[in-house]
Amino acid sequence: MRRVDKPRVDRRGKVRFLDQAEETRLRQALKARDEEMRNRRTFANNRRETRHEWTRPPLTHFGDHLTPAVLLSMNTGLRRGEAVKLRWSSVDFNRQLLTVEGRNAKNRQTRRVPLNEEALSVLRSWREQSGTGMRVFGVTIGFQTAWEKVLRRARISKFRWHDLRHHFASRLVQQGVPLNTVRDLLGHGSVGMSLRYAHLAPDQRREAVAKLNERPLLTLTMRLQWEGLPVASGYRVDSIVVREGQELASQIPLSGNLPVLELRL
Repeated sequence: MRRVDKPRVDRRGKVRFLDQAEETRLRQALKARDEEMRNRRTFANNRRETRHEWTRPPLTHFGDHLTPAVLLSMNTGLRRGEAVKLRWSSVDFNRQLLTVEGRNAKNRQTRRVPLNEEALSVLRSWREQSGTGMRVFGVTIGFQTAWEKVLRRARISKFRWHDLRHHFASRLVQQGVPLNTVRDLLGHGSVGMSLRYAHLAPDQRREAVAKLNERPLLTLTMRLQWEGLPVASGYRVDSIVVREGQELASQIPLSGNLPVLELRL
């Protein structure tokens, strides 16, 4: 039987994440979408009131689940499936911790992700608006349709929902967070899967080769008349340039009548 070579996987392929301008446009598009949805809800409720009909709850913070889901993913690195299946019982506001249960994780391993200030604020506002259902986001089909529309509105191309996870990891690495910590937050089985973000870290390799361009801070040149120099046969001279045709010596005996010397330190 012929030996079969193991497929080689490039673990450092190109990673798509948002630059600062794209992130700003995305946030603005989400905000504008929420504002439009709130205005439509208010207008519709006003019409219902004039007809003495039942009104729907006001949209106090967000238009729907899209904005809180996007912002939560940007700040926690959750996969889309993990976000859809997230339950309020897995969110600990007191400890500022979110638990991804093993049955909902890709690798079937439970992990805990700390919640930063924005993630906490988004979850509190969304819970106040959405009520106390079991799931954080009461959707079963995901966010794809609304997500594609908001991307077009923000003029962002070739960016998937999963790339929000890459965006989360990329920002961490750019801030100097160790790859092993990023691996733990993302729930990767090995640090090898997180190596795709390694090129975004503060580049020590660039600093290393830049040292070749460094020059001494101070160069001091002294011209000495040999005849007036005291006996110094025990001194080591590492760089002596002998004028009048003498050869450069790494160490020469200090004796005899030599011409003017130039000593560089």
